[in-house]
Amino acid sequence: MTSTPRPLRKAVFPVAGLGTRFLPATKAVPKEMLTVVDKPVIQYAVEEAREAGIEQFIFVTGRGKHVIADHFDHAYELESQLKGSGKISELNSLLESLPSTGSVSFTRQQAPLGLGHAVWCGRHFIGDEPFAVVLPDDLMIGKPGALKQMVEVYNETGGMLVAVEERPRAETKRYGVVDPGVTRGNTTEIKGIVEKPDPEKAPSTLCVIGRYILPAEIFAILDKKERGAGGEIQLTDALAKLVGKVPFHAVKTECRRFDCGDKVGFLHANLAVGLDRPDIAPHLKKILAALPKD
Repeated sequence: MTSTPRPLRKAVFPVAGLGTRFLPATKAVPKEMLTVVDKPVIQYAVEEAREAGIEQFIFVTGRGKHVIADHFDHAYELESQLKGSGKISELNSLLESLPSTGSVSFTRQQAPLGLGHAVWCGRHFIGDEPFAVVLPDDLMIGKPGALKQMVEVYNETGGMLVAVEERPRAETKRYGVVDPGVTRGNTTEIKGIVEKPDPEKAPSTLCVIGRYILPAEIFAILDKKERGAGGEIQLTDALAKLVGKVPFHAVKTECRRFDCGDKVGFLHANLAVGLDRPDIAPHLKKILAALPKD
């Protein structure tokens, strides 16, 4: 009989990137703090994790990212002013966004050595527990959230899971790509995985996107600091070394994904979220309808 997987309580948020594709906006503001409608991208990621049952939030940051820490802390002067002005709904929206006291940790990735290295930087906060990795650039919109859908699969399969979506074959050189086995519903067994393959060599068009559930065993592999594509320590390469040693599955979630690390994807996210908001959608539709058609 299969043993029950250990509960998933912790998540790592790699947020050390410089956001150069959004310069000059990101010269002084972390890209994770750019807003989709009225919430920073990082807040969507944290709320998704909380919905999935995550209790400990580990941010792997870099220089200039102190604003993220401030965002997830009390702003006593602002809270007092809102309370005194009778702006209770605004105050409640601030307070509801805060993780519980003591649940947030920060560590620095002192060199840009890739996603695998960023995850490795959070090892002391994870210990020997399974954990999630959430990439805020991939904004996932849907109910239940993407990570919660993955946790439901994890509770049945244990082991490692990655979120995936089908992408055009020409784009496989931008993603980790899985070699798929048997598919049951939204879950596919993974026989292998490769980072950024040439399209003609890609084992499928099933591409990994920014949600992972991983065992602590991954740290022993990442600790070797082996370089992969782009001269970086790739998380995908470490996952490949665990194929066949632990259960490994890909999950197609029912959420819509927006690549907020890309300007067009970021604009798309703002439009999509705005059109889903009853307080904004009617006005936004009028604006869009009035735009020139050519």
